[in-house]
This record gives sequence, structure tokens and C-alpha cells, in this order.
Amino acid sequence: MPAAELSIVIPAYNEARRLGTTLEHLRDYATRCGTATEIVVVDDGSTDGTADLVRGFDAGPVALRLLTNPTNRGKGHAVRQGMLAAAGHVLLMCDADLSTPIEELDKLRPWLDAGYDIVIGSRDLPDARLAPPQPWPRRRLAALFRALRRRLILPHVLDTQCGFKLFRQEVARDLFSRLTVDGWLFDCEVLALAARAGYRIKEVGVTWRHVPPSRVRVWRTMLTAVPTLLKLRGRA
Repeated sequence: MPAAELSIVIPAYNEARRLGTTLEHLRDYATRCGTATEIVVVDDGSTDGTADLVRGFDAGPVALRLLTNPTNRGKGHAVRQGMLAAAGHVLLMCDADLSTPIEELDKLRPWLDAGYDIVIGSRDLPDARLAPPQPWPRRRLAALFRALRRRLILPHVLDTQCGFKLFRQEVARDLFSRLTVDGWLFDCEVLALAARAGYRIKEVGVTWRHVPPSRVRVWRTMLTAVPTLLKLRGRA
């Protein structure tokens, strides 16, 4: 099998119900494009058979790799594992529910080719399309978090939390080797590290769809946001 041009890193925690469909979409997309692709699934301590699903999946021409954690360590920890293990020239992180369709990669890749180091999907740019959007209470809390985050770090980035981000391999290895946040705010740390290092970041509007049920417990995770953001700001 040829060396991978593209690596797709998927953190997965109890995703047996949704992950099979996602892997099918990724396999079919890679086959259509003819791009040498590997998929790296990081099973973060699942108890529902997620790892068995991946082991039994027919990936066709796509290289499928499985990394497993014996216990749940958090999304940031899982993405870090996958990014550091990935072998592709360019690395995409995406969510197990594929809330941003893989076809949106076609919008991101040209900006990497144009000289940017990181290209991130955004739900907050004018050309983004939410189909359907999150429920109203979650949108309000997301807006509150966004306003708070922009006051503390990354004021010029609209959407740090969309789980669809593309990196040059060498940039990903540099940033994720220095990542310390294991939880949901790892995106903020990665982008803050990138900004400090002078990497060029491009934000691109994407199609995004709310796929219930969400694993994010909004009120509980919001309580962790302030101290984590203050810690990241202090290291700026």
C-alpha cells in the first residue's frame, strides 16, 4: 500500500452506533478521490464494542488503524495520540459522527496548498451552513463561551471548537507534542500554541449538522472553561 497522503484522525468514545456509517463515508470519499488515505481511530476506553467494530470493518483501499486506551482519557488525549501516530503528509481531525461532511475537506485543502499551516472549519463565518443547527439553549451557551474565550485568548478566531481541522504533518507533530489539555478545550490550546509559534491559520466556513445525541455535557464543561482558558492565557 502506498504511503498515505492524507491521514484522518477520529477520536471515539462509545461510538459503535455511529462510527460504522462514518467509516463507510470516509472509505467511499477516499476511493472516489484516489488519494492514498489512512484512517486512525483512537478508541478512548469505550465499553460498547467500538474497537470491535473498527477491527471488523472492511476499509477497502484505505489503511485503517486502531489505537486503544484502556480507560477514558478525554478527547484531547485521544486526538493527540492519533495525530502523533499518523503518517500522512496532511492530517485531518474529524468527529466520529462526521457532523462536518468529509466532502468539506475540498474547501480546506486549497488553503493548505496556498501556504497556510492549519486550516480550520468554522460554523460562524457568513458562508457556513448549519443544517440543522444545535438546539437554541446550546447555541446560547456556545455564544457565551465564544465571547468569553475571545476576551481571553485567540480574539481573531471565530470558532475554535468545530471538530474539523487540517494540519501539515510537521506542524501537527510540533503542536500536539506540546499539548497538555486532555479535555474538550484542547482545540484552544492547539490554536494558541500555533498562534504563538507564528503558524499561519486559515478559518473556512463549512457545512455542519447537529447530530444527536451529543456527548458534551454543556453546563458541566462550561464550568471547566474559565480556569482552563485563564491557564492558557497565562502561558501566552
